[in-house]
Amino acid sequence: MANNQGRRRRFGSVRQLKSGRWQARYRDPNTGQLRSAEETYASKTDAEVALTHIEADITRGQWNDPDAGKVHFGEYATAWLKDRKLAARSRERHESVIRLHLLPTFGERPLSSITTAQVRAWRTKCLERTGEPTVVKAYQIMRAILNTAVDDELISRNRCRIKGADSYDVPERPVLTVAEVYAVSDSIAPRYRLLVLLAAFAGLRFGELASLRRRDVDTDNAALMVQRSQAEMQTGALFDKAPKSNAGVRPVAFPTELLPDVKRHLDAYAGAGRRDGHVFLGPQGGRLRRSNFRDDWISARKKAGITVDVHFHDLRHTGNTLAASGASLRELMTRMGHSTPSAALIYQHMVNGRDREIADRLGSMIRKERGDADS
Repeated sequence: MANNQGRRRRFGSVRQLKSGRWQARYRDPNTGQLRSAEETYASKTDAEVALTHIEADITRGQWNDPDAGKVHFGEYATAWLKDRKLAARSRERHESVIRLHLLPTFGERPLSSITTAQVRAWRTKCLERTGEPTVVKAYQIMRAILNTAVDDELISRNRCRIKGADSYDVPERPVLTVAEVYAVSDSIAPRYRLLVLLAAFAGLRFGELASLRRRDVDTDNAALMVQRSQAEMQTGALFDKAPKSNAGVRPVAFPTELLPDVKRHLDAYAGAGRRDGHVFLGPQGGRLRRSNFRDDWISARKKAGITVDVHFHDLRHTGNTLAASGASLRELMTRMGHSTPSAALIYQHMVNGRDREIADRLGSMIRKERGDADS
């Protein structure tokens, strides 16, 4: 078809429809079949400009089949999740976020129809009824799904383009004093006393503590071997999982001042068996569950006179903060089981002497606060 100067276009053609609008047509680069642009245009010039853009995309290898983007978001998200290599608990959380927060809005929409404005409106509505951490997680998952759709050439660009939507400011968590840690440990049920002390002065996570076996406790050297972490599915099923990174498997020295507590606990509360018995059990002798422990924690916290909303995980933060005095970044990261994205800080096992120094510094803080109270 001739253009405004009477010359035929070298790529595609335009024609006016009975409605008065203009249609752009071109040869599909994959099939050679004639196809029409997805939308019509108010003027011939607009249609020709659209053809110019389509030709440029084809030349640069950036053209995507518009029909491919007609796959519904829900269908694609299901396939995307199935293809991810995720731990069981992470997969369950991803599935829950997709089902509860993404599918109600986007499930039946074709991928190519999703716009940035729609994503922004969805996010605003979510923030009105859901906590920001959950909304951020949902946005991150949606962005990852659409990134894969771009890689699969189903859409040309990712419409999750909202600045700052993938993060949020985490409030500074409280740090307890040594005296407050002991106030809580003195107030909680005796079977959980050591749980509190090791969370603070060994810096272990709840799941790591719950999965400890007798064989992981070295009373001769006042050390723990962290090799696994307990996880709980939404169904209530418990299982031990491997750490997310090599840094999660680590020896951790604890203050020798805790040895009397450790030995008393192993004698009175740990599971049967010299090696495989769990160090921490629930009141009925079953595996320790976070949900069942929560009420004991809140009660002990109140009894200890701590009025701020301290979570159990804040004990780990407390230990991290106390241990930071005099420790290098690498030493602290190794002790706490943190991995790093930097290739220069690939995980190395801590030299026992340096980790012992950190534990001994914590022990000196305990002695200063407690004196001979535990001897």
